[in-house]
Amino acid sequence: MVRELRLVVTADDYDEALRFYRDVLGLPERAAFSSPGGRVTILEAGRATLEITDPPHAEYIDRVEVGRRVAGHVRVAFEVDDSAATTRELERAGATVVAEPTRTPWNSLNARLEAPAGLQLTLFTELGEPVE
Repeated sequence: MVRELRLVVTADDYDEALRFYRDVLGLPERAAFSSPGGRVTILEAGRATLEITDPPHAEYIDRVEVGRRVAGHVRVAFEVDDSAATTRELERAGATVVAEPTRTPWNSLNARLEAPAGLQLTLFTELGEPVE
């Protein structure tokens, strides 16, 4: 039985990635370790899920959130309290906004960003039950 999902990202600019995800996005630090010449920090990201999608549905999500296909085969999504405000905060911290917050057919407010360590992020805020 799997007990934890851990996404491991190798960042060319470790300090910038740590600053962005820990200090700006606010992911709490669980642990940090070092090896000769290297470092790793484990950040808490709340509850984890693994979302598997096929290419047509991934394209659909991109069209809804961005208007065109932009994501690679991995995209990281964070549920936040206010995706619009968090988008502005992460943009000020160096992320590039790919698409402003957009209300989705599944009734969440989703924004798309290019962030440090080469990750494309979706920030989403759940707005309640989908409107029929």
